[in-house]
Amino acid sequence: MILATPRQLFRTYFDAEKMKSWRVPDGATGTYSVLEPQPGGRFCLNLLYSDRAEIDGPEAAIEIITGTFTEFLPDERVVEAIRYTNADAAYSGMMTLTLTIEPAKVGSKVSLHATGMPPALEVTAHRATLAAALRRLALLTE
Repeated sequence: MILATPRQLFRTYFDAEKMKSWRVPDGATGTYSVLEPQPGGRFCLNLLYSDRAEIDGPEAAIEIITGTFTEFLPDERVVEAIRYTNADAAYSGMMTLTLTIEPAKVGSKVSLHATGMPPALEVTAHRATLAAALRRLALLTE
């Protein structure tokens, strides 16, 4: 549950800085070089993980996430077809990310669900990453 209206939550997709504040994972810095919030619109999020650079070298620290908004239903649902590009092929690949927003008596019920993740992404850790994103979204909008 997030104490914000569906409209407030959905509007974060129209501001690259707001998107960055809730979508860039903990431990990373990132920038949107492309953000076209509309059906069929594209996006490109460039991530840099400082901890990976120290352990595995600079190439391992860079991740590029590109994709398309396959569904973009105002105040209700956003579905993204995402491609991860990483120096380690096991972390590269396609996945689908779905954000669902439902109005509630107070605020909104929000879920963020991923399917078809690249093979090296550990499911439990990725769920924790998505939960952290929702916490950042709540902090941004409440």
